[in-house]
Amino acid sequence: MNTKPTPAPVEHVLTLDCPESPGIVHTVTGFLVRHGCDIIENTQFGDRGQGHFFMRVRVTCLAGSTVTQRLRQGFAIVAERFAMSWRIDPVEVRRRVLIMVSRFDHCLNDLLYRIRTGDLRVDVVAVVSNHLDHRALVEWHGIPFIHLPVTPETKADAEAALLDLVNTHDIELVVLARYMQVLSDDLCRALEGRAINIHHSFLPSFKGAKPYHQAHQRGVKLIGATAHYVTADLDEGPIIAQQVIEVDHTQGPEDLVSIGRDAEAAVLAKAVRWHCEGRIVVHGNRTVILR
Repeated sequence: MNTKPTPAPVEHVLTLDCPESPGIVHTVTGFLVRHGCDIIENTQFGDRGQGHFFMRVRVTCLAGSTVTQRLRQGFAIVAERFAMSWRIDPVEVRRRVLIMVSRFDHCLNDLLYRIRTGDLRVDVVAVVSNHLDHRALVEWHGIPFIHLPVTPETKADAEAALLDLVNTHDIELVVLARYMQVLSDDLCRALEGRAINIHHSFLPSFKGAKPYHQAHQRGVKLIGATAHYVTADLDEGPIIAQQVIEVDHTQGPEDLVSIGRDAEAAVLAKAVRWHCEGRIVVHGNRTVILR
């Protein structure tokens, strides 16, 4: 007797937030069980001060060509009842990412290595740069390299071309991997919630050139990095991840630069991972990370 093999379970992630209300967890988990889902990971947080609830659930369910559609259609009714912001995505679907870089390559190198080795499960659609320095590196990884030079006279046209690229290729996340151009307010608004930037954690101190050298001159004992969502307020968007490292008087400026590079690369990779795994909920001017 020929029997069809049982399809392998498919994992999905549900991320939601809504005003606090009795019965949310019971209703959500009940919905998932009724739809044949097995909960394998659950993280939730109730912000009592704000009266807001956050939840991320990872489940397995029987495979089928319409399983994602059925989950989304069914959950829309639950979401409406509790005024939820939510999304359901198959785990196997890789987010479409655009990386932007200028001349510093440590963050770009780290991201490309993690992606090539499978540590970060995303699809890099292209790397955009206002310089040609990293074309060979990017193309060695088999990724399209797009040179988009920027001058004060061409800035508006360059940003229009960038936004067209994002829309044409259905880009879900833009990663500024030490892209040293300030984005206009209009572009920041267009990319709201889907663009991540990295900077050293000295700000608002030690602005401008050679911040680590400035920090060394002041005898700073802590250095680090901050990854955040891009907003029109420069380097003040909702913070996603940070790292702080102790240093002392025995370390020179170049030592601080090296330590800072490692921190920037590690923190940016962490922020990209959390975003693409559906672990971040932006609430006002801060984030909730459902780990």
